Amino acid sequence: MDYLQQLIERYPTLHGIQNNISDAYLLMEKSFSVNKKLLVAGNGGSAADADHIVGELMKGFVKKRPLPAGFISALEALDKEAAAYLAPRLQCGLPAIALSSHAALMTATLNDVSGDLIYAQQVCGCGNAGDVFMGISTSGNAKNIFYAMLTAKAHGLKTIALSGGTGGRLARLADVALIVPETETYKIQELHLPMYHALCLMLEEHFFNT
Repeated sequence: MDYLQQLIERYPTLHGIQNNISDAYLLMEKSFSVNKKLLVAGNGGSAADADHIVGELMKGFVKKRPLPAGFISALEALDKEAAAYLAPRLQCGLPAIALSSHAALMTATLNDVSGDLIYAQQVCGCGNAGDVFMGISTSGNAKNIFYAMLTAKAHGLKTIALSGGTGGRLARLADVALIVPETETYKIQELHLPMYHALCLMLEEHFFNT
C-alpha cells in the first residue's frame, strides 16, 4: 500500500516535502534493518507526539506482528505454560525510545546541570552510531532539541527534524528536515501527526508485511 501517496492526496499541502518524507523513511528503514533504534524528543505537544510515534512503532499499528518461531520456541523451552499465554499476545516492535518519558533522569539533569541538556544527556548516554535521532520543534529553534541533535550527530547518529516555518537551526543541522508549510504552532502540529503516521505505516508495511 502506498501510504505516502495517500498522505499527499489527503494533505496536498505536503506535496512540496514528499521527497523529504521519503528520505526520512529510507533513513529509518536502513537503521532498523541493522537492528538500530530511534530516539525521539520534543517539548509540550511535540513531547506527546514523540510518545505517539514510539507507541506506533513498538507494537502493532494496523498490522499483526507475530513473533518469530524461534523466539516462541525459546519461550516454550523456558516455561510452556507462560509461553502459551505470551506467544499469541506479544508483538514484534521496532525499537524506539521517547526521551521525554524519563522523569527521574530529566529532573536530575535539570536540577544538577541545566534544563537545556535534558535530551542531549540521554542521547550521549544511549545513542549509538547508526541509530536515528528525531527532533520535533515547531519553530526549529528549541535549544534542548538543538543540543540533542548536535550530540547525536557527534555520536554518529542520523538525524531527522520535524518542524514548520523556516525550520530554524534544526533544519540546517538535520540529515533530513521535514518542514511543514505552516507557521502557527497548532497548525504545524496538525500536519506533523499525519506525516509521522505515514512514516510509521510505511515502516510497518516494510518490516511486517505478512
